[in-house]
Amino acid sequence: MLSLSTEVNPRIDKPHNLRLQAVISLFRKDLLLELRQQHALYGVMLYVLSTVFVLYLTLDQPVAETWNALFWVMQLFVCINAVAKSFLQESRGRMLYFHTIAGPAEFVIAKVLYNLLLMAGMNMLTLLLFIAFMGDPTDSFWLFAGISCLGAFGLSLIFTMLAAIASKAMQQASLMAILGFPVIMPQLLLLMRLSKLAFSETFAAGADLGIVWLLLALDASVILLTLILFPFLWKD
Repeated sequence: MLSLSTEVNPRIDKPHNLRLQAVISLFRKDLLLELRQQHALYGVMLYVLSTVFVLYLTLDQPVAETWNALFWVMQLFVCINAVAKSFLQESRGRMLYFHTIAGPAEFVIAKVLYNLLLMAGMNMLTLLLFIAFMGDPTDSFWLFAGISCLGAFGLSLIFTMLAAIASKAMQQASLMAILGFPVIMPQLLLLMRLSKLAFSETFAAGADLGIVWLLLALDASVILLTLILFPFLWKD
């Protein structure tokens, strides 16, 4: 954690160094809290395992189209469970402390980086469980793994922004569902289409590599909007 010093104000003397140090410190804080409160992490992992097992009992070895659709729907719910709590777990007293040691950009960047790391791990866990229980219908595992990581990053960015907005409201879960549905659907549809490249040629017909640039543009716009809008939430 960052320390408060009354002798020197590093924020004025070394603004660039402080921004990086603040981001690193806040990122480490989230990581250490996750490691200490392991029940939350294990709960998400148990949710992934149990859901994939139920899908296996229901569908056994689904065809490629069904396997692909189920994977991305699974990613959506995993992201909601894993990322949404990032802002909701911060108490008012803790937020007041963060106001004294960091700025809004530093705080939200640290949250984004932590959620990206968390979703990268959850994404690989989900993918490995899907393959272990329901087989691997892809022609290129590594291509699909790369596309799934790109999708996990995009989903985590969107839900980080939504969690920041919902944390200021009384009905957090309801607000996230209302805001998230119209925002996340275009992202999911693009990811489902792009991931077809990792399957057979017949299934992959119509997939376009230009979707990658569109997804990257969407991710960049979400980051930009978060950096612009979050300071207004920070003042509340």
